[in-house]
Order: sequence, then C-alpha cells, then structure tokens
Amino acid sequence: MKTSEVRISAHKACLLVAAAAMLALPQAAFADPPAHAPAHGWRKKHDPDYKGYTGKKWDQDYGVIQGRCYREAAGAAIGGVVGGVIGAQVGGGDGRRIAIVVGSVLGAVVGAKIGRDLDNADRACIGHALELGGEKRGVAWTAGEVAYLLTPQTGFQRGAEACRNYILTVTTGGKNTQNIKGAACRGGDGTWQVIS
Repeated sequence: MKTSEVRISAHKACLLVAAAAMLALPQAAFADPPAHAPAHGWRKKHDPDYKGYTGKKWDQDYGVIQGRCYREAAGAAIGGVVGGVIGAQVGGGDGRRIAIVVGSVLGAVVGAKIGRDLDNADRACIGHALELGGEKRGVAWTAGEVAYLLTPQTGFQRGAEACRNYILTVTTGGKNTQNIKGAACRGGDGTWQVIS
C-alpha cells in the first residue's frame, strides 16, 4: 500500500469513527409544549380550555397567554352588551365567553379622562388579563393613541371572592405614562369588580 492510500484509509476510518460517535449522542426528543407556549396545536387539541385564575375554564384566551390582548376579538365577544347585562352574557355557552371588568370604580381609579375612554373591549382585555394572566406577566393592547399594559400581581381572598392586585400602565400619545395600582375581585359569572 502506498503512503497516499494509507492516508486515505486513515481519513475514512476517522470519518467513520466521527459518524459513529455522532449517532451515539442522545438525540433531541419531541415533547409536550411548555406551559407558557402559545395554545394552538397540541394544547388546543388535547386541552381545549384555558384554566383561569379562579379555576373557571375559558374556551378562548384572546392572546392573553402570549402577553397581548386581541382587543377587537375581545370586544366582538362582548358585542353590544353593557352594564349589568354583561354578567349574564359573559357566562353563556355560545363560545363567546370572556371575563370582563365592570363597575364605576374603575373610572375613578384610572382617572376621569382615561375612564371615559375605556370601552367594553378595553374592559374585556382587563378582565381577561386578570383571569388568565400570569403573576407579574404583563398583557398589552392599544386603542387608538392609548397603549395599555395590565400586569396582574399577587392574589388574595376577600370573603368567598378570589381577588388580584394589578398595575395598569396607560401611555397616551406615546409619551404621557400613568401607573395605576389597584385590586379587583371576581364574581361567579366571570366579571371582575374593581375594589380599589
């Protein structure tokens, strides 16, 4: 055997050893998605509901799990219902169920100007973020020139009601930012009532 043939044979042997070593390494295995993964695909097929803060199951998350409230879809789920009628509509089984924050206290907490600008879609984003949002994980959305970021905080009990603290950050015109700390409690029908 010539020297060049020996080198080629040695080179082939090294390549075979390297290939065998790579095959012996553990290969990545497909597993279930992590709990924070977007809920389409595996989760939507095997666990079609989203479990809320209080244990209630919801068929839509409206983007809350990913940290973004799909405001238009949330508003469409509520439709034209207002005030006390919301509670009856929200809990219905027609696939349009969504948590919502209700009560006049919210307007007082966030201030008159912002309180007047909040519509049912914004209230749905706030309520569903309180219901499905993770602790200290913000949920953002925009309405015109106003950007909202609701960050649920620690929870607590008030009698039989499950409650959560939150921070609502409101930015108007891209420059004026206001941080509002408050608390809300959830009623049995899926509505959250601001208490402070």
